[in-house]
Amino acid sequence: MINEDFDQQPVHPLSQRFRGFLPVVVDVETGGFDCQTDALLEIAASTITMDDQGHLKLDKTFEFHVMPFAGANLDPAALEFTGIDPHHPFREADPEETVFPELLQAIRKQVKAHDCTRAILVGHNAHFDHGFVMAAIERCQIKRNPFHPFSVFDTATLSGLAFGQTVLAKACETAGIEFSNAEAHSAVYDTKKTAELFCSIVNRWQDLGGLPG
Repeated sequence: MINEDFDQQPVHPLSQRFRGFLPVVVDVETGGFDCQTDALLEIAASTITMDDQGHLKLDKTFEFHVMPFAGANLDPAALEFTGIDPHHPFREADPEETVFPELLQAIRKQVKAHDCTRAILVGHNAHFDHGFVMAAIERCQIKRNPFHPFSVFDTATLSGLAFGQTVLAKACETAGIEFSNAEAHSAVYDTKKTAELFCSIVNRWQDLGGLPG
């Protein structure tokens, strides 16, 4: 009798948690609010993994400074808010055409490592970040996009449910997560804090009994 399971490798438990989707926390800093016309200036992405107890935790983080695409709008109010000088000589920014193939390849690698089918974007007010990511991918004419085309996990909504807060700083404070307003509005800092917040909410739910059997 042939054992059909002999060559099968164990499936990563995270692949069973979100319908085969790998949560990838993303934050962007931009030159305005319109993803079609305004520049994307910074992007950071953190992948999530699961430990042996079924708890989520931050895994790998990728960060990039991005050159404004040709003809991009730069709203002075947005630049004042983020503190980003897109033309600073030591900013070490790369064009979208370089950033996104590298970033998406790294994400696809993590999707595969976790036996997932695709990535799902997690963000604080996630549709804002999702819009800028999708617009940049379209500008770069990238065909292999690992992200779900429209579904997201929004930590502003989840935090409103779990903690009664929708502002990232206040939600982190309520969740017992250290947050520095001086470091906020950096894509990599906000991404890591959003990732901590997302993991905290999902893990608390898990500790309360998790998914129904």
